[in-house]
Amino acid sequence: MKRPYTIIISEVTVDGKLTLAKGVSSKEIMKFMDEEANRYLHETRAKVDGIMVGAETIRTDNPYLTVRYVKGKNPTRIIPTSTADIPLDANVLKKDAPTIIITTEKAPEEKIKALSEKVEVVKIGDEKVDLIKMMDFLYNRGIRTLMVEGGSTLNWNLLNLGLVDEIRIIHMPFIVGGTDTPTLVGGEGFKNLDEVIRLKLRAHFMRGSHLITEWEVKYES
Repeated sequence: MKRPYTIIISEVTVDGKLTLAKGVSSKEIMKFMDEEANRYLHETRAKVDGIMVGAETIRTDNPYLTVRYVKGKNPTRIIPTSTADIPLDANVLKKDAPTIIITTEKAPEEKIKALSEKVEVVKIGDEKVDLIKMMDFLYNRGIRTLMVEGGSTLNWNLLNLGLVDEIRIIHMPFIVGGTDTPTLVGGEGFKNLDEVIRLKLRAHFMRGSHLITEWEVKYES
C-alpha cells in the first residue's frame, strides 16, 4: 500500500485536552493562540496536499480548513464519515477549496446524493470507512502529504493502524481538566507498554508565546 505522509497537528492544553468540554468547539481554546502560532498552523496547511478532520469536528467546529494567515494554496479537504452525516450548510462544502467526503455502503443514499451535488463523495468500506484503502485512494489521487487536525477518535484510529508519520503540538499554557473532556488521542487505548506507540522528539521551539513540539512516530520498539 502506498499512502500519504501523514502529520497529526493540534493545539493541546498542558493536560492534553483539545476542548473545554465534550461537545464544545475547539475554537474556544484556539482563541488563545497568538498570531505566530496561527501562522505556524497555516504554514503547515499551505505545504500539504490534503487536510483531514473527522465528521464530529465538522459538526462541532464547522471549520473552513483553508489557508488564511499566510499566502499559499488551499489543500484538498477530506472528511471520513461512515454515515455521511455532514450538515449540508457546513463550511467545508463551500467552493473555496476542493472537498472529498469518504463514506460507506451503509450511508443513506439520499444524504450521499445531496452531498454529491456540492462536493465529491466516495464510498470506501461497508459499515465503517476502510482507512487503509482510503489512504491508498488518496495517494493515487495525488495526495502525497496529509495533515490531520482531529478529532481524538480519528487520531486514535489512524495511529492504531500505523498510518501516522509525525505529530506536531501547539502547546496551550493552561489546564482544563474533566474526565470526559476529549484528549489528543481517544479510542480504546493501549493496555500495556509493549503496545504503546513511541515517539522521538524531532524539534521544539517557540512561535510567539507558544511552545511547539514536533515528534516522529516510531511504531517499532
